Amino acid sequence: MMKRKDFLKGAGLASLGLVLPKSKAMAERKPPLKVTNDCVLIPSETAGPFPLDLTENNTFFRQDITEGQAGVPLQVRLKVLGLENCGPMQNVRVNIWHCTNEGVYSGYNTNNNPGDADATHLRGYQFTDANGEVEFTTIFPGWYNGRICHIHFQVYVSSSYAAVSQLTFPVETKNAIYTSNAALYPDGTDPMSLANDMVFSDGYDQQMATLEENAEIDGYSSYLEITVQGSGVTGIGRIEHETKKVFELGQNFPNPYLEKTTIPIDLKQAAELKVELWNLAGRKVATLLNERRGVGVHQIEVNPNQLRLPAGNYVYQAIATTDEGTYCWPKMMTALP
Repeated sequence: MMKRKDFLKGAGLASLGLVLPKSKAMAERKPPLKVTNDCVLIPSETAGPFPLDLTENNTFFRQDITEGQAGVPLQVRLKVLGLENCGPMQNVRVNIWHCTNEGVYSGYNTNNNPGDADATHLRGYQFTDANGEVEFTTIFPGWYNGRICHIHFQVYVSSSYAAVSQLTFPVETKNAIYTSNAALYPDGTDPMSLANDMVFSDGYDQQMATLEENAEIDGYSSYLEITVQGSGVTGIGRIEHETKKVFELGQNFPNPYLEKTTIPIDLKQAAELKVELWNLAGRKVATLLNERRGVGVHQIEVNPNQLRLPAGNYVYQAIATTDEGTYCWPKMMTALP
């Protein structure tokens, strides 16, 4: 059975770093790029003082990043769009990370961040679905001196391009959460204004997420659309050219689907071919194929009812092994209820 860390390495995630070169991270932002389809490129921001390479620890591939941290429940939904056509970007990786209710980041223990250097809470990543969306379960973040309440995110479109930015929330609603839940947020209301914040003082139109009550989780839901470089529907390619010399993994069709769907795989070389299905908690739920296949297009049928799988989003991964090595390619599919 493939181990979880091997899946993440195969997905091209283990070698992709999070921190931009300092010259880029600290560079002055250019004005937002407006295009005719009304999509506006997300402003680039520094990754902040406490980013971690989320790919180095396989526990970060998950939807629920809470890990029992105290705070008001928060559901974060992000939609990724391609600047060229304002279409949804499928199968791109989205990382998020933020501080605790008391303004401390996991993974660090420093003078200005007295936390647990071995902790992993409030960090995670997912793949965008057929609608270009990801969803995370977390807690509403607190704040710390010098910064207004915010969440960091990174859209990893390819191994050579990633958009790094931050989002924030409507000030009145945010402070009402702190006031109504004083026991959970001992620092009280956030004193920082958007005008004085080092990140949002030069504008925040593309970074202001919605914030609405959600009775189902006894908390709040937040939504933000993020426009990045590239074209929608397929993105600009996460898989390196070497993998494409061996095989290409197509998008399942139909997608989303009700009863069954088909995964097309174009093998350019004969290979030991394995196709696996993973849920968003990072657990393998099915091996759909594991046998030697010859050159040609192969159609792999998926029936969630036969597999006794609930509706939802899944990552399917093809693994082709030849004499030259092992090549992997993941994509996202959506099973409707």
